[in-house]
Amino acid sequence: MKCVVCKHGETSEGETTVTLTKDNTTVVFKEVPAEVCENCGEAYVDEEVTGKLLAEAEQITASGSKIDVRVYKAA
Repeated sequence: MKCVVCKHGETSEGETTVTLTKDNTTVVFKEVPAEVCENCGEAYVDEEVTGKLLAEAEQITASGSKIDVRVYKAA
């Protein structure tokens, strides 16, 4: 797909790092599958993966953790 940020690059399968913050908790997910722009590096995570990230981040927040870094694992 054409990158909506730089409007010049095309995206291809790759990985990115996603950082989510809520209240006093920060969760970092590494190696998240995404479409990444070959020109500017902007990453697009699909709806299914985003849902999994948000659900896992909610569980981490509920556990009382303040910071958590993990590698994304597909279910």
